[in-house]
Amino acid sequence: MASTPSVPTTLAPGEAILRDPTPLSSDGYLYRLFRELGMSRKGALTSEFLVIGPLRVLGIALLAFVAARYGRRLIRRGVIAARRRAPMRVRSSRSEQRARTVGEAIGSLWVAAVAVLATLMVMQQIGVNLGPLLAGAGIAGFALAFGAQSLIKDYLSGLFILLEDQYSVGDVVTIGAATGTVEDVNLRVTRLRSADGTVWFVPNGDVRQVGNLSMEWSRAVVDVTVAYDNDLATVLAHLAEEASALSSEAEWATRILEPAEVQGVQAMGTDGVTIRMVLKTAPRAQWEVARELRARITDRMRRDGVKGPGRTVLVSSGTLDTGAPIPVPPETFVD
Repeated sequence: MASTPSVPTTLAPGEAILRDPTPLSSDGYLYRLFRELGMSRKGALTSEFLVIGPLRVLGIALLAFVAARYGRRLIRRGVIAARRRAPMRVRSSRSEQRARTVGEAIGSLWVAAVAVLATLMVMQQIGVNLGPLLAGAGIAGFALAFGAQSLIKDYLSGLFILLEDQYSVGDVVTIGAATGTVEDVNLRVTRLRSADGTVWFVPNGDVRQVGNLSMEWSRAVVDVTVAYDNDLATVLAHLAEEASALSSEAEWATRILEPAEVQGVQAMGTDGVTIRMVLKTAPRAQWEVARELRARITDRMRRDGVKGPGRTVLVSSGTLDTGAPIPVPPETFVD
């Protein structure tokens, strides 16, 4: 009868782990290795935690960073790509602007979700029991829902602002007492920058009424005041000529969408007669068009000798109590 080869009873440190994959406990490979090296159970557990714990936390943080960074980029590109696949009739600079805004908002939500998930995973790695924590978070959530109603209102309002396309990044809007260019829109707050550089932060829940000055197209309104003794027909013709010349130039043709409309006399006051002109312009181009047109009108009035406000001839056709006509000097000027 063949004899069974004897198994050496003494093994070198770590040799038992290599020959017998069955762990000494429910812990991992490093724990068994440290035990074979002669460490106590507590020492082996501590050593394993100090080696594996930081590596796992670092790995989770690295994966979360990559997922947040590239996930946000993919979301933005996906939203813009979906907009490009839309029919040509719905494509516009406005839709591209909206796609960027929606992409930024969804990307921010993705980053927040990744951060929360990574935090929970790190807490689990360092030994925090998530069961009672999650149960307590559920109870706290109900209490928070009552105490943070304004915050929930901000998020819901921000969602509808984006879905209804009330305004987007780059628009010039008036919200309450603040007027400026929208620099950022997220689900909670809208950030505006006014012409003097002031930055306004408006919670979306406080947005009751919005005036958008740059949605789809804009309008330049130019009021010109001249003295009463000018020939209004000639002045109106000259104003129309200057507006037409401005629209025909290549530099301004892309900003002026329709021929100027000289509406006529808008008001009559002590300074003179106010004539109004309006021009339909590209979004956010109304101010530069109005400034250029005012400069050209000023030069034209100077060349043609048109009298402006402050050199107005006062004319009266009433009578005194005696019934005699009121004497009017031939030229009475008001400075």
